[in-house]
Amino acid sequence: MKIAVFAGGVGGGRFVTALRDATSNDGHEISVIANIGDDMWLSGLKICPDLDSIMYALAGVVDTSRGWGRRNETNRIAGELDAYEVGWPWFTLHDLDLATHIARTGMLHAGSTLSSATRQLASRWPIGVTLIPASDQSVETWVRLTDPNEPEYVHFEEWWVRLRGGGSPVSFHQKGVHFSNPSAGALRAISDAELIILAPSNPVVSIGTMLGFGGTKCSLSGIPGLRNAVRAAPAPVVGVSPIIQGAPVRGMADVCLNVVGTPVRSSEVAKTYGARSEGGLLDGWLVDTGDAQDLDRLSGVSGRAVPLLMSNRETAEALASEAVEFGLTLADR
Repeated sequence: MKIAVFAGGVGGGRFVTALRDATSNDGHEISVIANIGDDMWLSGLKICPDLDSIMYALAGVVDTSRGWGRRNETNRIAGELDAYEVGWPWFTLHDLDLATHIARTGMLHAGSTLSSATRQLASRWPIGVTLIPASDQSVETWVRLTDPNEPEYVHFEEWWVRLRGGGSPVSFHQKGVHFSNPSAGALRAISDAELIILAPSNPVVSIGTMLGFGGTKCSLSGIPGLRNAVRAAPAPVVGVSPIIQGAPVRGMADVCLNVVGTPVRSSEVAKTYGARSEGGLLDGWLVDTGDAQDLDRLSGVSGRAVPLLMSNRETAEALASEAVEFGLTLADR
């Protein structure tokens, strides 16, 4: 079976790794369409945090204590950059990770697309999936702030890392999104898929950057054409809730949901994604067993309550298996 997964960042990397491992004996072909909204240029280098986090997780080289970057890192180059007062002192680019950014930047300057550069970088390891950027064009997420002590607009990574979601945010903006197109690999993975999964990634700035997210206070339009491709796909679409009992599985999804005006509740995220039968994205929605009461709040979407917390390899693989099995039941209807 061909499976396409939309994912971003640390939680997405953990989920797709579990999906690959849980289905390794079933002959499934997995394509991971990764968020590019966190991407940026820094110190002359093209940085792709979500693509790299997913690649490192699949390769088994991620620093699990931090959840991102490479393990067994050193900081000699970062120290020199600080001495030269180059880059962001609060955004440390470690040495092994820097090699990835340098390699990618060289490929892009030589004329490669982001898709081909990602393919070459990932070929170093047997990651077991096809890793695809959602677009080959630049789409950066910026945050508008109302704190008088901060700039009016900052890149998402600055808001996320330096400000920790503070600065009185009022909206998200997708710089360059109107000039972007879905990558050819992403469109092919969607049209060929027999199951599409929305990983338990940040619904606003990861999944929403790719497919759009319409809050009551502000909306993200998503990469033009990508949402329609999912809606037109023959495969069932299963979403995995990133919210457990009113709190994010990981990260600051609750802060992002508050900015766009969506209540921090599993059923409310599903409502914003929308049912495919009503012009949205979802056919199925997995909630945590602690949120089983939310199943009655779903409209036009089949729901199932399962343990969502990926506390170890076994629980993560169990969740991935549940997502696939649920998708199969929807496909048979």
